[in-house]
Amino acid sequence: MINYNFTQKLLHAIFLGNKFIKKNSFEIEKILFAKKLNKNIINNNHVFISGLARSGTTSLLNYIYKSQDFASLTYRDMPFVMMPNFFSKLSKKNYIVEKKERYHRDKIFIDINSPEAFDEVFFSTFENKNIEEELLIFVCLILLKNKKLRYLSKNNNNYKRVDLIKKLFPQSNFFIIFRHPLQQSFSLFNQHINFSKLQKKNIFINEYMNYLGHNEFGISHKSWFEPVKYNDPLELNYWIEQWYLFYKNIYNLYCVKKNFNFFCYEKIKNENYISKFSELLEIPNNSINELKLVEHKVPLSFDKIILEQANEIYFKLEKSDLGNSNILN
Repeated sequence: MINYNFTQKLLHAIFLGNKFIKKNSFEIEKILFAKKLNKNIINNNHVFISGLARSGTTSLLNYIYKSQDFASLTYRDMPFVMMPNFFSKLSKKNYIVEKKERYHRDKIFIDINSPEAFDEVFFSTFENKNIEEELLIFVCLILLKNKKLRYLSKNNNNYKRVDLIKKLFPQSNFFIIFRHPLQQSFSLFNQHINFSKLQKKNIFINEYMNYLGHNEFGISHKSWFEPVKYNDPLELNYWIEQWYLFYKNIYNLYCVKKNFNFFCYEKIKNENYISKFSELLEIPNNSINELKLVEHKVPLSFDKIILEQANEIYFKLEKSDLGNSNILN
């Protein structure tokens, strides 16, 4: 995104930063392709991935997408996320961009065909009162473009929409990824510093992330929950407290919900765990070599009491994760 030229930045501002244009782009897409939509996909086994950022959601997304059984939004759809079929007719199919490491500097490499969390553009466009029917059409349009029957979404904000998604796609599987609180909090803290520096040097990076609803870190960061004791994102304790508040809420709401699965990041290299995961999704048991398991040394001091509270939630999540789920045993 740093190397975007003026025209590319302008197109992003027009097609992602203006709700009126987003809605009308979607209406044009529907008019052109409505008759081709297959709405008999409601009961298919779609997959929705969510969780606090820096939990391994992208690694899991890439693992599932590699099966080639799913359709997802990719960088090739940008910035015309609201009209994927129309834009695909105009774009160059042979346009290739060399794989590059993300600005997260986390050894995850992406290119124009990499899937990513772009469906937040849709959710930021429509009000809740009419979003259900529009969401079905949106998913159908993406499936149509990719000639697939199963939809794959990685969106860290979808934890807010579990009931909506499950109502619309009752047979879908929802995954909340969790990671050891100290490790995940330290990673969030580092990314907050990293992106704050990048965004101050280049304002378009901040604008780009705002277009996509990515406010997990950086100068436009928004807390998931109202801080109780720690308010400063430049302190590690802030992120540990946010981890605790986020996953405590998620656990209390969804620990016994059907087709709602907790996925433990620390088990991502466990072959048996991943095998069960693949079986649940009815996808090939692919190599786990590309799945990233990272552990940081944490040189910063922190509040041991809030970490202990977070660890208690972590162990509850681990006892309820997909490896211990009745559906897999």
